[in-house]
Amino acid sequence: MQIDDTDRRILRQLMAEPGLATADLAERAGVTAATAWRRLERLTAAGVLKGRHAVIDWRALGWAVEVSLRFTLDKTDPRAFDGFLEAARKVPEVVEIQTFLGRIDVRLNVIARDMGHYQEIYRDRILTLPHIADIEALMLVSTLKDGGSLPL
Repeated sequence: MQIDDTDRRILRQLMAEPGLATADLAERAGVTAATAWRRLERLTAAGVLKGRHAVIDWRALGWAVEVSLRFTLDKTDPRAFDGFLEAARKVPEVVEIQTFLGRIDVRLNVIARDMGHYQEIYRDRILTLPHIADIEALMLVSTLKDGGSLPL
């Protein structure tokens, strides 16, 4: 889908403040509310705009630990990926799952209330996931950039 300067202005404003009402978004983008609404509908229908949703800071809710776990799976079983992913989706503390090509097959982001809770999750839920050949854990220290704004 081709986007024009009007679409870019709307998307820039939306990335800057996703919770804007359509009328406010339109005003900031320099278009009418009707134009903004039509453009948002077209961008959504084309799959460019996946939706607007709340971004919840889980740290503010008492989850103080985030660990990125990188897995290499035992690929001798043709169902290793599917079995691992199915089981990982059932772990409530897993907030993100990504798959890769290369040495690392899967990355899970896991959150916990504290280190004791993380150790419990790791021992009882992570180590019991099927088809693990190797695990590497990276403890999050700080997030320097977050948001994923595009250079529109």
